[in-house]
Amino acid sequence: MSCSWINRRVMRGSRRWWAAVLLWGAALIAEARPGKEGFTLMAYRPLVRFRHKDGISESLRIKDDNCHLGDYKKLKTKMLDLHAQRYLTPGNHGSHENDMATRKHLVDMMFKRFDADGNGRVDSSELSQVVKQEGLSRTTSECTLFDLFKYNDVNDDEHLTREEFYTAFEVYQLSLPEDQKLSITTVTVGQSAVLTCAITGDQRPPIIWRRNNHALNMLELEDINDFGDDGSLYITKVTTTHMGNYTCHADGYEQLFQTHTLQVNVPPVIRVYPESQAREPGVTASLRCYAEGIPDPQLSWLKNGMDITTKLSKQLTLQANGSEVHISNVHFEDTGAYTCIARNEAGVDEDISSLFVEDSARKTLANILWREEGLGIGNMFYVFYEDGIKVIQPVACEIQRHIKPSEKLLGLQEEVCPQVEGEKDQKCMWTSAVNVKDKFIYVTQPLLNRLLIVDIQSQKAVQTVSTDRVPVKLHYDKSHDQVWILSWGDLEKNFPTLQVISQASGSTSHHTIHTQPVGHRFDRVEDFFIPPISLTINHIRFGIILHKNEPALHKIDLETTSYVKNISLQEYDCIPQSLAYTHLGGYYFVNCQPDSTGAVRSQLIIDSVTDNVIGPNRDVSGTPYVSPDGHYLVSVDDRDGLMRLQHVSVRGEIGQPFDIHTNLHLSDLAFMPSFTEANQYNVFGSTGRQTDALFVELSTGNVKMIKSLKQPTPAARWPWNRQNRVMTGSGLFGQYLMTPSQSSLFILDGRLDKLNCEITDVPLGNTVVWVGEP
Repeated sequence: MSCSWINRRVMRGSRRWWAAVLLWGAALIAEARPGKEGFTLMAYRPLVRFRHKDGISESLRIKDDNCHLGDYKKLKTKMLDLHAQRYLTPGNHGSHENDMATRKHLVDMMFKRFDADGNGRVDSSELSQVVKQEGLSRTTSECTLFDLFKYNDVNDDEHLTREEFYTAFEVYQLSLPEDQKLSITTVTVGQSAVLTCAITGDQRPPIIWRRNNHALNMLELEDINDFGDDGSLYITKVTTTHMGNYTCHADGYEQLFQTHTLQVNVPPVIRVYPESQAREPGVTASLRCYAEGIPDPQLSWLKNGMDITTKLSKQLTLQANGSEVHISNVHFEDTGAYTCIARNEAGVDEDISSLFVEDSARKTLANILWREEGLGIGNMFYVFYEDGIKVIQPVACEIQRHIKPSEKLLGLQEEVCPQVEGEKDQKCMWTSAVNVKDKFIYVTQPLLNRLLIVDIQSQKAVQTVSTDRVPVKLHYDKSHDQVWILSWGDLEKNFPTLQVISQASGSTSHHTIHTQPVGHRFDRVEDFFIPPISLTINHIRFGIILHKNEPALHKIDLETTSYVKNISLQEYDCIPQSLAYTHLGGYYFVNCQPDSTGAVRSQLIIDSVTDNVIGPNRDVSGTPYVSPDGHYLVSVDDRDGLMRLQHVSVRGEIGQPFDIHTNLHLSDLAFMPSFTEANQYNVFGSTGRQTDALFVELSTGNVKMIKSLKQPTPAARWPWNRQNRVMTGSGLFGQYLMTPSQSSLFILDGRLDKLNCEITDVPLGNTVVWVGEP
């Protein structure tokens, strides 16, 4: 083999022939190893390895080449480290790994040393000298310096130039203009976005994109799945979850990076209340408007198509930053169509609220509609308690309907709450209820292993649905018209399951189906979480399942009810206890169980775009709640009464926490839009041990106590969840909230931040649903 190799190269000239012979001889000597009788020669292994290219003749291809790319990279790293120790000061030995200028200087020194004759080209004989000087022939690696010819002799001339050395040792002349280090891209939701990396340079390595410090290139995301030939990042259909910062850098050069801030604009979505109303002359009328969008929409009003600002007076005023038209002492001429218009950079939306000023004796259609809206089937609290169901109109604290336990289902012989054998009294036990499109209320009856369905139009119980044993929690997924059910299997939670009712708002007979078990087992399910919809977010695709004592989140597809993937929390030793979600940046906030000593852990933040853990939410701990617009995170530690507020910006930035110290052990929170400011929310909190309620103005942090609400239901009598005293609001335009005590109901006036009334003799009324304006 060696002779034929030499003979084939005779044609290239005697000078090069002798060089090759000498090189071969030197290699044989260098490969010698001491044995029992002196030195022995190892089996011959060719040192000069050529690139396997079609342009090389078959005679020059070496077929027993065992140097693979991974080993080759290790060899180059070894050479760089070796020369760093020789040429760099001790404090800078590792700086060539991250600093491009140092790396270039080091490779320049290496090339100067390798290029012994100074002709600007390194040949095999010069490499041979380096091999001998460094003792590299004694390495156990399958690669040698001669593999530089195989991988980096671009033109196959058996010489290495300085540029080829730069390529071999990954020295790239990259640049990023100072004014392009930060790039801001604004796109409207639903459109596509292209982020182009401005880092340039000859033979630039592949571009790596990161979000929240996690590389995107290898994640195979549905909506971020194309990186283009130029390294651009493509987002096919932008949502508010995509907003935030993205960085790009050349592979291996993390120190030079460009930051792209993606801003996502959302056209306004508007609601008015009421849609129509009738008033008698001399009373007060109010027309309210609420809009969400990014940036915050600006509101304006028209009356019968004309700008209302020209008609403002002491009698007709704009309040709450223009979100409410307030008319005192209404006159007949105030009748009209009042149009609220919301505008921002992304679009315009509008809606009409009609006002009719009529004498009370005139029974117009408008009067009838108004009375039905105000006092009929809508705008009611449904309270489920021991003695059945009470339907309560909150303005005057009137009980509109009492469905007793013995009442039979519509057209059936089945009772609302059948008497349990051995029990003296016929009582009801409820745990969770949901409003399904203002058509039905689904409510759990855990001791009867079923759900009860109440028809809102007739205010009657109409159907029962059998479930697995002990159903305790419901959630209505409006995106897919599904009711999700968590059952325990028994009172000790030994056999938990998840079930789903599809087409929940339909008028057909309903039944449950099981979800696909995660890991082929049901008995680990501890809880589940499905993000709520909002005005601007009307579709939710994924939910989260929590398993008992397991440091992971299990992601499920809500449409197929099937398992998607695990998000491990093992690194943070976090067993999730509760979650909240904001669509602004797509963040989950995870409340972790205390550790074995009882010490609280910080919340974790999960990026729903990449399904990666970003890290702890500073030192914030406790149960997280997020306002309906996604702008406020409220975290409650019910052990010490600490409430922490964080603002989430329209760029998805999570702000510093603002602390509110109370002596209350908070059980539940409810958000309510501000009556004094547009685009703001307030929060009301109930306590699980004391008699007071808490009011917090989120924009300012102002706090107020609402006192003397009596003792809550003892936690021992409410084993179903931690919320032994709920706080339930009354929708987007609602003025009232309801919170129960052990045997009474308290209705709070959210506009005046005070108690409105108490309804007595309602024991264990801790399951409450609002029906009416969203």
